[in-house]
This record gives sequence, structure tokens and C-alpha cells, in this order.
Amino acid sequence: MTAPHPPGDNDDEPVRTEFKFSHVTTGRYLPTPGKAPGWPFAEIGHWKMDVDGSVDDWVRELRDWRREHLTRIGYDDANYRRPELQWAQRNFVHAQMMVEDRYFFDATTGKYTVDRYLDDLQQRFGGIDSVLIWFVYPNIGIDDRNKIDLAHDMPGGIEGLRGAVDDFHRRGVRVFLPTMPWDNGTRELGVSDWQAMAELVAATGADGINGDTYNGVPRAFFDACDALGHPVVLQPESTISAEEQLIWNVQSWGKKAPNEPVPPVAKFKWLEPRHMINYENRWGRNRNHDLQYIFFNGIGYNAWENIWGIWNQFTPRDAETLRRIATIERQFAPAMTSMDWRPYERTLQAGVFASRFPASGYTLWTVVNRNEHDIDGEQIRLPHREGDRYFDVWNGVALEPRIEGAHAVVAFPMEGAGFGAVFAIAPGVAVDDLDAFLGGMRLLASTRLDSLSSQWRSLPQSIVDIAATRPAATVPEGMVAIPAATFDFVVGGVEIEGQSWEGNDVQYPWETSARRNHRHRIEIPAFHIDRTPVTNAQFKAFLDQSGWKPRDRHNFLHHWRNGAPLPGESNKPVVWVALEDARAYAAWAGKRLPHEWEWQYAAQGTDGRRYPWGNDADPSRMPATNRGRTLRVPDDVDAHPGGASPFGVLDLVGNVWQWTDEYVDEHTRAAVLRGGSSYLPQTSHWYFPQTHRLDQHGKYLLMSPSKDRSGCVGFRCVVDAT
Repeated sequence: MTAPHPPGDNDDEPVRTEFKFSHVTTGRYLPTPGKAPGWPFAEIGHWKMDVDGSVDDWVRELRDWRREHLTRIGYDDANYRRPELQWAQRNFVHAQMMVEDRYFFDATTGKYTVDRYLDDLQQRFGGIDSVLIWFVYPNIGIDDRNKIDLAHDMPGGIEGLRGAVDDFHRRGVRVFLPTMPWDNGTRELGVSDWQAMAELVAATGADGINGDTYNGVPRAFFDACDALGHPVVLQPESTISAEEQLIWNVQSWGKKAPNEPVPPVAKFKWLEPRHMINYENRWGRNRNHDLQYIFFNGIGYNAWENIWGIWNQFTPRDAETLRRIATIERQFAPAMTSMDWRPYERTLQAGVFASRFPASGYTLWTVVNRNEHDIDGEQIRLPHREGDRYFDVWNGVALEPRIEGAHAVVAFPMEGAGFGAVFAIAPGVAVDDLDAFLGGMRLLASTRLDSLSSQWRSLPQSIVDIAATRPAATVPEGMVAIPAATFDFVVGGVEIEGQSWEGNDVQYPWETSARRNHRHRIEIPAFHIDRTPVTNAQFKAFLDQSGWKPRDRHNFLHHWRNGAPLPGESNKPVVWVALEDARAYAAWAGKRLPHEWEWQYAAQGTDGRRYPWGNDADPSRMPATNRGRTLRVPDDVDAHPGGASPFGVLDLVGNVWQWTDEYVDEHTRAAVLRGGSSYLPQTSHWYFPQTHRLDQHGKYLLMSPSKDRSGCVGFRCVVDAT
């Protein structure tokens, strides 16, 4: 075993400030050196803290703690020495990517566009080293498809997904696939989670498994993949709680680093310097603290911007900062995993903190300025030997230090809340591409970070136009006349995440941005609406008469057999139809899909009721809830006459969701679903949220018909009236 116990600095000196670190309650981050003042200065007297006065003792005591702690967990570093897993130690920029991101998949051509996705990230912040292809939440639970089913429903199936993985590999990007322990309410897998995931990563050629909500991915996943001859890097989302899992979880995510004057040290980076952490702050709009934290610790970042279909793009300043940090960490990757790294290297300026990363023949110091103001002048005193050369690598220039015997004192500028990095190299040592690297950093540094915008903005959405039909003077067969009205359209999205922040849910044409809750008085012209959702029999007539066939047939009418509905199901709502399928039917019938506000008005009338029949929930007026792990056949569309709206429209809530409007922004397509379904999978609060209320809607992310089609989504049509 090779465990990280490097020799200390000045280990022979007596300890002046004693630190005792718990082996039970250390949490994600280690206690910092320097004692905060007591009352009444606890909140206003951080300037009194003397980090340098105790930091050497802090480091020595923490090294002793590390030795014992690794013994307590029976530490073995064999997996960090496995060549096939060592790419994780260079995984500095990771990104969780929604498969619904329009930069990843082009719905118009039906093709994966990995190059477009990667080119965008390269242009904005220097690219990524790995990607998590996320195909599960928040749509899972709309029906009984489990997480593995959803992988098979990707465009082109498993072969299509493997092709996308190959495209990432061609660009030098490693690929993770997700698993989650909470998916126990949908269709049973038939095998263990770890066996199913091992088979999936082997079939797709993926490199790692991300454990959603896991506090350490269980070893069973690691062993199952090894047994198939396909070793993987495990990456838990949450902080490792059983610390022996550090042995086989060779990287992890980090989050919620305390934002205090003294930057914290990541416990798992300290225990095992080769353990790569990708810090994530998915909802953060100002990431400067995150970026200082990762640079100080020599770890990586999760550059996650598409958060469940809500676009949270890096500001220009944060994006450029990440580019510069990643460029340095990639250039000096061997140093970033040095077993001899030391945080809190002594600096010469108050509020400036440095970490030392020694490698063979050179040393890198990463520096962060926690002050709001610029700092120039002498910053740090470094060990010096004759012939050593020094560089300010943040600015890409050579340094001329002031020599004080065995020390070199270096000066360089740092912006307020900014960054610095110093590189010292011994005589005769060569670093690949150093001149080109310095030239690139010099070019980047010619633009000050504070000249770039830190203003966050939500991404504007637009509604997809629905063309009017030929106006009907009389009520078409099977439809209900809905009179013109002034309608108070009041509705809110039930998305699990995103709170009430700007950018969540959808942006109606009269709004300036997307938001969860909406209220608008709207003039609705008269129209006619189908009394019931379109049935299997009606859809069969469409196919027989039109000859229509979708380009992507996967999951199309998945519940039919031999091109027809099963006996006894003709009067049930047609499901397993994509938005494109529903539009094709509507065009053939001389109809269109309803705008959401039309659907709600037809269901609600003008009195604002919560359900078609009134303000109180009444299970007798709708299909019974299905809490099983598999779907049951929907009820007939006219089975619940007591659920009629004030206009006599039937089957509005609780049988199958119904397609309405589509919304598009630069990165995401989504449809508004209305009415809810009878399916309510159990065991987890992360499944697609159900709602039968008329003042609530669901937002369903769209990728391709193969994945969008669902056993719980149907539709009804409208016709414009004269």
C-alpha cells in the first residue's frame, strides 16, 4: 500500500498551537487554521484572524490525523494506481449534460451533434474532460419506464447511445452514465442495479458511473463492471459518508464549501490527493467563490448549466475564470495530485491564500485573493536554489524575484477577488509545451476578469406557433362549442426543482421571462374542442386513411399489436404518441392541438375552479390511482361522465396527460402537459410530479419521438370557430 503520508515541514519544531481533529465529525471540509474572534467580533472581526500564526501546527497535526484516519478505514490505494482508472486524476472539468439539450441532439435531423455541444463549451470556457450523459430525471415516472428503459429509448437505442459515446471519445472526453437508488417504483429491472449498469456501460463503452444521491457508490457496481472486463470510475453525487468507500470511489462531486474569509480544504483531497473532486454549484449565479475554492485545493469543477431544462449559464467572467484555471491545472496535472501538496502556504499579503503543489523538478503555487480590491507587489516567499527559474503563470510572464539567501520573494498583481499562480522550475528540467502555454496565458491575461460581465440573465423562451384551422360555423361531430370569453388564465408549474427563480417553467408570449407562476387576463376567441381525448379507434382510422408513418418509429403505439389496438381498447385514449404524431393526426383531421389556455378554459369555465366539476377533489369522478410498478390500461374516454367540465368536456383529468403547447429556448424544448394521469409510482419523491388540478401544469422535456412517447400521454384537438 502507498498511502499519502508525506514528511512535514519543520517536523522537529515543537507544536505551539494544538489542534485535535475528530475521526467522526469532520464533515466535508476540514476546520481552518486561525481562530475566529469571539463575541462581539465573531461577525465583524475576521480581520483579526492570524492564519500564519498557527498554520504550520495545523498542517503537522492534520498530517498526524491523516495517518490515523487512513488506518481506521483500512485504506488501500490500489485503485488509484490502476492505469485504466488514472484518467480520473486529470478530470478537471466535468459537465452533467441533459440529453434534451439541443446542442447535443438535433430533433430536426434526428442526429446526435456531439461536436456542436463540445465546440460551444470549448469556445465559452475551454472545454470539458468528461461528461455525464443524463437521460433520466426529471421525466422518469411519467410512465413505468425505468432508468435502463430510458437509455434504450434514446434515439437509435443503445447503438445510437454508443455512437454518441464514441463521438465524445473521439474528442478526448470521457463519459459517465447515471444510476439512482431511488428508482424502485417503475418497472422492475429483473436484475440488480449494479448488474444492469455494468451491462449498460459495457454495451455503450462508457467510462464511469455517476451515483445520483449516493453518499459513495457501493462497491457492487465497481465489482460488477470489473467482472465484465469493463472497469469504471465511480462518481457519487453526494459526500462520501462511509469513508472506506474512498478506496473504490476514485472521484466524487463536492458542494456547499463554506464561503468564509479563509478558504476551506476538502477532506477527501487531503486524505487522498489523487482523489478528484468535481465541485458543483448547480444553482449558483456567481461562482467566483467556487472557482477560488477549486483552485486553492487543486481540484475540478462540474460545469453544469442545463439544470433539468432550466438554463443557468456561466456569466462571461466565471466562464473565463474557469478557462484559465483549467488551462493551468491541465498543464501541470502531475502536480495537482502531488502527495506532498500543502494548503495555506504562507503569503505576504493579508487576505491572500496559497497552496503548494510540488512535482518532479518543479513546483506550482495556486493563489487566491479573498479581498475585494486589487493587490500588487510582493506576494510570497519561496524556497530558492541557484539556477531556479520563476514564472507568473496566471499572467504568462517570467518573474525576476528578489533573492534573500535561500528564498526568492516574488511580486505579481492580482485582481480583487482574483487569482494568481507561480511556477518554479529547477535547472535542467523541461516541461512540455511550456513556452506555448505561457504565450496562451499571456494572451488570456490581457483581458482583465473584472472587465467581463458578472450579470446573470435567464434564457428567453418562445412558444411554437400553432397555425389556425379553417373556421367551423357549426360544431363538428364529437366536439363541444366553447364560446369566446375574457379568461383569467392562472396556472403554475409543478416542477420539483428550481424554486420560484427566473428561468423556471415556461415563458408565455406576454411575459418577459420564464417563471413558475403565471396570471394573465386573456381574450379567447370561440373554438370547438374534442369532447374526449382522441381514441385508439380514431387514431387507427387516421393511419388507415392517411398512410402516415413517423420517421422515428421506436415506441410508436407501443401498446398496439400488429398495427391495431387490442380487443376492447378501441374507446380508450391513444397513447405512445409523440407531439409530432399528435400534430400529424390533427392536420389530417383539419384540426390542431389546443393552446394551454384554451384547454384550461374548456376544463374550468370562468369561475377559476380547481377541478372540472368544482373546487374539491373527488376520486369518484376520475380513474382510480395506479400505484403499481407497471401501467394499466387507461379507462374508456367516456367512463366518467361526472368529471365533465361546465361545457360538457369529458376525460380532462386523471386518465392520461394531454399534449398542448411547445416551448423552445436555445438549449431546451419542452411541452406543457395538462390533466395528469392515473399513474403514481411510489418509493420516491423524484418521479415526474403528478397533478390533476386545473391551475397547475406539467413541463415535459422533449428530445426525440422515441424517448418522448409515453404510455401516459395522449391528446385532444380543437377547431377554430367563426
